Amino acid sequence: MAQRWSQTHWTDSPRVAVVGGGLAGLAAGCALAESGFRVSLFERRPYLGGRASSYLHPATGEVVDNCQHVLLGCCTNLLEFYRRTGIDDQIRWFDRMTFLEPGGRASVIGPSSLPAPLHAAPSFLGAACLNLTDKLGIAAAMAKLAPLTPYDKGEPFLDWLRRHGQTDRAIGRFWRTILVSALNEDIDCISVPYAAQVMRESFLKSADAGRMGIPTAPLTELYDKAGEYVRERGGEVHVRYGVDGFQAGPAGVKLRSGNQEADFDFVILALPFDGLSRILPETTAADPLRNALSHFQSSPITGIHLWFDRQISDLEHAVLLDRTIQWMFHKSKLLAGRNGHSRSGASEGSYVEVVVSSSKSLVETSRAEVVELALKELSEFFPAVRDAVLLKSTVIKEVHATYSPRPGVDEYRPAPETVWPRVFLAGDWIATGWPATMEGAVRSGYLAAQCVARAAGQKTAAFLVPDLPASGFMRLFG
Repeated sequence: MAQRWSQTHWTDSPRVAVVGGGLAGLAAGCALAESGFRVSLFERRPYLGGRASSYLHPATGEVVDNCQHVLLGCCTNLLEFYRRTGIDDQIRWFDRMTFLEPGGRASVIGPSSLPAPLHAAPSFLGAACLNLTDKLGIAAAMAKLAPLTPYDKGEPFLDWLRRHGQTDRAIGRFWRTILVSALNEDIDCISVPYAAQVMRESFLKSADAGRMGIPTAPLTELYDKAGEYVRERGGEVHVRYGVDGFQAGPAGVKLRSGNQEADFDFVILALPFDGLSRILPETTAADPLRNALSHFQSSPITGIHLWFDRQISDLEHAVLLDRTIQWMFHKSKLLAGRNGHSRSGASEGSYVEVVVSSSKSLVETSRAEVVELALKELSEFFPAVRDAVLLKSTVIKEVHATYSPRPGVDEYRPAPETVWPRVFLAGDWIATGWPATMEGAVRSGYLAAQCVARAAGQKTAAFLVPDLPASGFMRLFG
């Protein structure tokens, strides 16, 4: 090893390998590089960002995101990561969401001057997509969720909603619409605490918490900045570099890639749960972690990219109700940035991404059938689609996009620490206190980085930032 340990400190900067170039790995790598560690980051794909990435699609000649990613104002650690790497100015913020019914009728929900949790009440009460009975039931259920996040008693959230008198329309047009997009799982498979956390942190806590941020640049363009951040602080970033396994010893960790091996003082394995299971050593020491990983299931997301010869809507984004497609993101408008010039396609055309979260029904469906379905349903919300010419299209299926937040899964979410004292875990699936979101991924990276720093003698190292504070009446609940 290149470093020696004295009684109080390392005589040279410790070498840390971060395996995985998604948000979790990038967050860990940036935090440690800033703290003086020599970071080597390894990513098997040719680009950074993991499941939040973009690439030049060969069939269309366009740079496309693997799926649209959004953030909310409550994502404090993600926002800190963006500020740290200098990409926070690449986010456009919206404080209102447009809910569209088939036929085009719109309901716009946004904040008012009322204190939380009543800040969205005026627009909610005026929403045409729900009737008074729906709204009263939703308000009563929200009142149950506001004071405290419930314990996981093994009950799916759909059952909880039924027990609390929710109508079919309220379930379909409110609860399912929000939670399937936020948690990438059907509400009959979501645990009650996860659902409650989304509603409390995003909708009830404060008006700022529910603001929606959308990147104005391709995702990998954003996360390449994190790679530059690591390099500028003496680290290395290796893409197209897969790690096959590791061997942990008392003095260090040996990583293996093909016929190559490299020694490090510490290793952070920032991989999806299924990717981690493939590189664990075949030893009894790994059995408890391997057993925990076997309890995770994944859920897919499908992004449908459509390029039209004309504008199909003036909206920049919209929630789509009662159909398979769930969100429309008007990418040619969103990617235009501040100068008003489109970054993708001609100014008179529309580049649209349609998103289907928890898209299990589409996994085995052909690309042509998915595009046909999207066009048919999209035309119900935007009549201009019927006369528009589809210039090109592509479908991107992230089959293992996130872990499924099922009842009981928290029992198996591991801490960053492992049985190997120099090996730590990161990823949105570990025990962060958050579900599988970009915020959860960044939190996991910071948690793992804290473990490394403290193991190296920085006993007070702390990278996590506090949650967004509650405002208004929500301050009564903490």
